[in-house]
Amino acid sequence: MVHAAPPPALRSLVLDNGLRVLIAPDPSAPVIAVSVHYDVGFRSEPEGRTGFAHLFEHLMFQGSESLAKLEHFRVVQSSGGVFNGSTHPDYTDYFQVLPSAALERAIFLEADRMRAPKITAENLANQVEVVKEEIRLNVHNRPYGGLPWILLPPVLFDTFPNAHNGYGDFSHLEQASVDDCADFFDTWYAPANAVLTVAGDLDPDVAEALVRKHFGDVPVRPEPVRASFAEPQLSSERWEVHVDAHAPLPAVAVGYRLPDPAADLPGYLAAVVLGAVLTDSDSSRLQRTLVQRDGLVTDISAGCGLFGEPLDARDPDPFVVTAIHSPEASARQVLDAVDAEIATLAADGPSAVELAGVVARWRAGTHRSRDRLVSRTLEAGASELLFGNPHLSAELPDLVAAVTPEQVAAAAAALRPDARAVLEVQPGGAA
Repeated sequence: MVHAAPPPALRSLVLDNGLRVLIAPDPSAPVIAVSVHYDVGFRSEPEGRTGFAHLFEHLMFQGSESLAKLEHFRVVQSSGGVFNGSTHPDYTDYFQVLPSAALERAIFLEADRMRAPKITAENLANQVEVVKEEIRLNVHNRPYGGLPWILLPPVLFDTFPNAHNGYGDFSHLEQASVDDCADFFDTWYAPANAVLTVAGDLDPDVAEALVRKHFGDVPVRPEPVRASFAEPQLSSERWEVHVDAHAPLPAVAVGYRLPDPAADLPGYLAAVVLGAVLTDSDSSRLQRTLVQRDGLVTDISAGCGLFGEPLDARDPDPFVVTAIHSPEASARQVLDAVDAEIATLAADGPSAVELAGVVARWRAGTHRSRDRLVSRTLEAGASELLFGNPHLSAELPDLVAAVTPEQVAAAAAALRPDARAVLEVQPGGAA
């Protein structure tokens, strides 16, 4: 059997302006990917400016020091490339994937907007309306819109960074000014607050020279002090009701606090495995009992992260269970059934067959995801930014395989009914 040679080692460096750089040569396909992760997400936006981090992500595509409005789009697409950006609780990322011959073009595009995005009153007003329309489409006019990521945090958390609506209130978005944008850029978009990742079919020496050429003169700005968002564990069950005019069936979302992944990665990964044992296949515990045997719910999921992506945020990150259930069953009946399965796992742990299935699915999913250069690039940048380890996502299959039944049982025991937040969704009937 012939094995492909492993890709050359990842190169890591820091420019004089503080920008952290990862260069990951990978000759498996004639393409390159360039991403920038800024250490600011919606948990860092100021009170009275909800949705600002996401709004600013939109503004970063509206032109920059050397590029007119929409020029970024034209340059990438005319080269056969793709691009996008996204806002997360603790970071905002931007990327483009282009043919390898366009490496310098991609590096220039990101450097130009890190140096000076074109923030004008016209661009701001236009993007406020774009974001509002996005919210109407994804939240206001959609069944279960914002469940759980907008609706559950105000029940689970107490502080503004963790509890507020990261998509933004319309009144806050409409009050955003050009001065607010300039302050946000100066505070959070400093080179020292970002990670640049350059990956793909490239010569690392050439890539490093291009990075120094285009990013080396981006002005130094102070690195912001990152605040801790930690909150104490809940000491009781919290319960709130939300009426959804578009929901055809009742639903329930439950949130629990997870261990800090930076301080206790094995404990966090045990919760990741627990979520998979509970709902991550037709033979999982809650699928078999609540869906197939009892018919209590039509859909159920459990896992780490508000968006269903583990290790996508720093502490505090929640373990979330969501279920859409029959109108004949109450939310309390659904919770009692979930609690019974969790209690069984806490007492006995998962079987060897269950753990083997979880590990096999993790390995398959990881290989499928990491077959795409853009996934490898974004994972390396995010892991470096959040946890100081660009190799973390590649290491996860082995780390997940090392989780023991006893650790999963302990993770289940930590999901206490008297220390959780419950959001009950009741269909309101659209008028």
